[in-house]
Amino acid sequence: MYTNDMHGFSIMAKPAGPLCNIDCSYCYYLEKTEMYPEVASLRMSREILEVFTRKYIYEQPGKEVTFAWQGGEPTLMGLGFYRHALQLQQKYGSGKQISNSLQTNGILLNDEWCRFFKENNFLIGISIDGPEELHDAYRKNRGGEGTFSRVIKGLELLRKHEVEFNTLTVVNNLNSRKPLEVYTFLKNIGSHYMQFIPVVERRASEAANAFHDLVPPEYEGSTSLTPWSVSALHFGNFLTEVFKEWIKKDVGTYFVQTFDAMLANELDLPPGICSFSERCGDALIMEHNGDLYSCDHYVYDKHKMGNIQDGLLKTAVLSAKQQQFGKNKHRDLPTSCRTCDVYRYCRGECPKNRFLHTADGERHLNHLCEGYQSFFREVKPYVAYMANELRHRRPPSNVMSWARKNNTLS
Repeated sequence: MYTNDMHGFSIMAKPAGPLCNIDCSYCYYLEKTEMYPEVASLRMSREILEVFTRKYIYEQPGKEVTFAWQGGEPTLMGLGFYRHALQLQQKYGSGKQISNSLQTNGILLNDEWCRFFKENNFLIGISIDGPEELHDAYRKNRGGEGTFSRVIKGLELLRKHEVEFNTLTVVNNLNSRKPLEVYTFLKNIGSHYMQFIPVVERRASEAANAFHDLVPPEYEGSTSLTPWSVSALHFGNFLTEVFKEWIKKDVGTYFVQTFDAMLANELDLPPGICSFSERCGDALIMEHNGDLYSCDHYVYDKHKMGNIQDGLLKTAVLSAKQQQFGKNKHRDLPTSCRTCDVYRYCRGECPKNRFLHTADGERHLNHLCEGYQSFFREVKPYVAYMANELRHRRPPSNVMSWARKNNTLS
């Protein structure tokens, strides 16, 4: 978190809010439309875009500024919105190095979009959950049809225009059981950087509130997991099996965000992802109308931090409320987490998943704890080896021959 010296922070922008052109069963964000009843106005205005661009560039203390566009589905805004965004970035750039990333389901991509991305060095994230039968299980259009073929067409266009992309795979109750099938598929479609995001969502046994089907992270009433939520052991096994395949031949060629974060924590470096950091709170989100919230998973009235038009961004980022939000990630850990032999790697993971009780009755145990423990304990010898190679300025890919030589792969 921040001290009185302002460090870098990020704001994920949702220019179309929660609007999306598909209807994923597990999406936690679609229901946010209930917070903004005027659906027709769920579009970021040029006025809000300009205020955001000016303040976000001006208040970043470093020389580099990254704009992250997400949703919902951000391509619903149309190319004209992003052309204007680049004009504003140029207008207010102040000599800083500015980059853009955009997370999309790929449905609306065409040659014009991809030429624009290439010409302006956008990094594109494609959401895809594996081969067709696994992807289409939950990622359907509003007519109930699978979206796989259209996503693949969009991805092929990105490759055709040589646009840099990575993949985001939601690990659920189905694809978690086929880790090697998913990993091999992602490699085959040209993904060299992969994010595996576990889906863990709860419903209240009784109506939690007027707006949301899924309960807020702090909800303490009786709940049940949604059918698509991944179990701890299946998620741990998913990561373990992918790691075992990766360590044989893919280190340095394919990158998995969780593995990178684990190696960074082994080296006492920033892990690059808030869920594996000791504290969080430096990654806010901004809705289409400029409303600011503590985190993408905490878009609830309790965690509203104001509006982009209210004043300086650092007023929200450095506020006592947001500072405490970030500190709570560590403060609220049960004793068993603090003394755990793999705490240095998981850091308790995301607070939104901490709704279990420990054997001693302490609150805030992570739903995925057992799976993470299994994964981290099995693979940490390899990670320790890679870290030692890096400390001696040798390539971490040396771990592949070390693992084969010592016959440590099962």
